[in-house]
Amino acid sequence: MKFLFVHQNFPGQFVHIVRHLLAAGDHDVVFITGANGNSISGVRRVTYQVPPRATASIHSDARDFELAMARAEAVGRAARQVKGLGFEPDIIIGHHGWGELLNLADVWPGAPLLGYHEFYYHLHNQDVGFDPEFPVGAHAFSSIRAKNAVNLLALTNPGYGQTPTRFQLETYPAWSQPSITLLQEGVNLDVCHPNPARRATTIAGIRVKPGEKLVTYVARDLEPYRGFHIALRALPTLLAERPDVRVVMVGGDGASYGARLARGTWREYFIKEVGRGIDMDRVHFPGRIAYDDYVRLLQRSDTHIYLTYPFVASWSLREAMACGCAIVASDTAPVREFITHGKTGVLTPFFEPTTLAERIIEQLEGGPRVERMRAAARKWAETHLRMDNYLRQYERLIEQITGRRIQSGSRVVAGRKRSTK
Repeated sequence: MKFLFVHQNFPGQFVHIVRHLLAAGDHDVVFITGANGNSISGVRRVTYQVPPRATASIHSDARDFELAMARAEAVGRAARQVKGLGFEPDIIIGHHGWGELLNLADVWPGAPLLGYHEFYYHLHNQDVGFDPEFPVGAHAFSSIRAKNAVNLLALTNPGYGQTPTRFQLETYPAWSQPSITLLQEGVNLDVCHPNPARRATTIAGIRVKPGEKLVTYVARDLEPYRGFHIALRALPTLLAERPDVRVVMVGGDGASYGARLARGTWREYFIKEVGRGIDMDRVHFPGRIAYDDYVRLLQRSDTHIYLTYPFVASWSLREAMACGCAIVASDTAPVREFITHGKTGVLTPFFEPTTLAERIIEQLEGGPRVERMRAAARKWAETHLRMDNYLRQYERLIEQITGRRIQSGSRVVAGRKRSTK
C-alpha cells in the first residue's frame, strides 16, 4: 500500500506505525513535514516551509488560525508536488492540531484520511483555570474558544479520527465522539522493562551511590502544566526526612504547553522560591537526556513522580509503568485512566506538596506492598500498552477505512468506519 503521513515535526506520534509498515517490506511511505534533523531509513520525506507571517494586523484570537491556514496551504503545495510525481496514497494519516490536513482532500479527493485528534479545549473543568496560582480571566476566554477552530473544521471535513485515551476522546463534543476511534498508544516493552539488577551508578553524568534512594521526575519541559512547581516544593520535606535521597528532574527549560515567563525559565523561577530549603548537591537538572539514559533512569528509580494538569497524559507515564516504577502521580483525570490508587501506583492531590512528599517517602520504604504495585504497573502495561497489540489495532483500523489488506496474512475487514462528516 501507499501511505502518506503528515506531521509538522517528523515523525511525531507516527514513529511506531511507520517503522512497522517499513518492516513489512512492501509499502511505500511518504511523509510531509516541517524541516528537522530526524530520519527513518526507507521514508521519503517531503519538507514544507511556512513563510513568515505578518501578525500585527491580525486579531490576536485569530493568529493561531491564520498560521494553521498557512500550514494547510503549504502542505497542499507540497502534496501537489508529490502528486505530480505520480504518488497516489491509499490512505493519508496525520495530526489535525496544526491545520496541515485541511486541504488534502482537494489534492486527493478519493483518498481516505485518518486524523489524530489530540485535545479539544474547554473553558472549565480541564486545564484552563485548573491551577489557582495561574488564574485565567474572562478576557482570555475568546482566545481559548478560538483554539478549537481547526478542531471544528477537522471534525466537519470528510475523514476518520483516532485518539489515544478515553480522557482525550471525552474532551471532544458528544456529537463527534462516535466518529473518533480510541486507539491506545503502545510502549516498546522489550526496551522499557524492569531491571532490578541494573543499579546503575552513573546516568547522564549523574553519580548515584549504591546505597542512595533515587527519586525521578520527567517532563518534556519543567513547567507548571506538568506540576514542576509542586514537585519542587515537595523536596524540602523529602530531603530533610530522607538524607539518603538523590533527586533527578529531567526536562527542558521551554514551555511546551503553558505560558512562558517574560524573563528566565520556570526552573529558575521556582528554584529561587525554594532553593534555600533544599540541598542542591542532591538535586540534579540534566535537561533533556538521551533515550537510553532516560530508560536507565526509570529502571534505577526508587520512586517516580508524575504530575499533570487535566491535559494530555505524557508518554513518560506509560514508560514508567512499563519499567515497573513505584509511581506517585497526581489525582487528575488523565492519570486515573492509568493509575489505580494502591494497585498500580499511588495518587496524590495535585496541589499538596507536603502530601506528595509523604507519599514519596512511603514508597521509598519499599516492602511487599510497594513491590506488588511495581509488578502491577508492569502487568498493566503488558495488558494495555503492548506495542504489537497497538500495531495490530492500527492495522485493523486502516483496513476498515481502506477496505484493503495491510500486508500478507492480514485480515481484510469488511465495511468502513463512519466518516466524521
